[in-house]
Amino acid sequence: MMLIMGCTACGKGKLAFELARRTGAEILSIDSMKVYRRMDVGTAKPGPEHRRLVRHHLIDVVEPYESFSVGRYVELADTVIADLQKQQRPIIAVGGTAMYIRALIEGLFDGPPADAGLRRRLKEQAARQGIGLPYQRLLHIDPAAAKRIHPHDLKRIVRALEVYEITGRCISSFHTHFRSGKFRHAWKIICLRRDKQDNNRRINQRVKNMIEGGLVDEVKSLLTEPKGLSKQASQAVSYAEIIEYLQGKINLDEAVEKIKINTRRLAKRQRTWFRSFAHVHSLDVNPDDTTEQLAEVIIREQT
Repeated sequence: MMLIMGCTACGKGKLAFELARRTGAEILSIDSMKVYRRMDVGTAKPGPEHRRLVRHHLIDVVEPYESFSVGRYVELADTVIADLQKQQRPIIAVGGTAMYIRALIEGLFDGPPADAGLRRRLKEQAARQGIGLPYQRLLHIDPAAAKRIHPHDLKRIVRALEVYEITGRCISSFHTHFRSGKFRHAWKIICLRRDKQDNNRRINQRVKNMIEGGLVDEVKSLLTEPKGLSKQASQAVSYAEIIEYLQGKINLDEAVEKIKINTRRLAKRQRTWFRSFAHVHSLDVNPDDTTEQLAEVIIREQT
């Protein structure tokens, strides 16, 4: 089984499709936002023609008002993998949601359950004192975790502090098994790597394509649905910014620029995550490399 990961907009989806088309494989999506129905443009889902030619799994599995967890993802993914293995069908997993990738290949995080009261207190402290102070505290108690967490990523900072207060252990100590290379399935992992400037250019083009492809109308339609959007869906990059625009908080040009900035930040976090993965074959991609050429390289290496 093959797993292709990489930063957003690096071309991993197109590569997975080309490989699947040539090898008769089916694609397992590893994306926390592509699971939502009707969230198509802003998540850069594969189009109907691609999905007709190659079967994709774990796309369009829940409604936008539903919450979705890494645990549920792994449960559904394991079912897909078991079914395809019974059929002796090749599997190509592809995505950039690092937490889902890690859980799929090495298991769920073995930490304590959330403590709602403690989490609320930590968030209130951050609101009063600023996010810099809790991040500095994390740097002091768990520098390994702080190195992996962006200083503005309040959700993960709070979780790391929560784990420490509940258990007296650093969250990084629970993650040590992730670097063991003990995979739950026989994955060959390939990480696409592009030059930062090249990837940023591709991000800008993707955002332009999303706007021209109807992202604003897509978000408008989602907001009119009776049950609305879940917190998870409404905070997704591309959706959160357009919601701000539709609420009159910013203009469209500002929303577009915020999408570009936040997508670049996402790519930076992804690069940090992927560097911590073990037993990964990195494939450096040049701006003029075609998807077909990359597929040829990978297929040649497999034979």
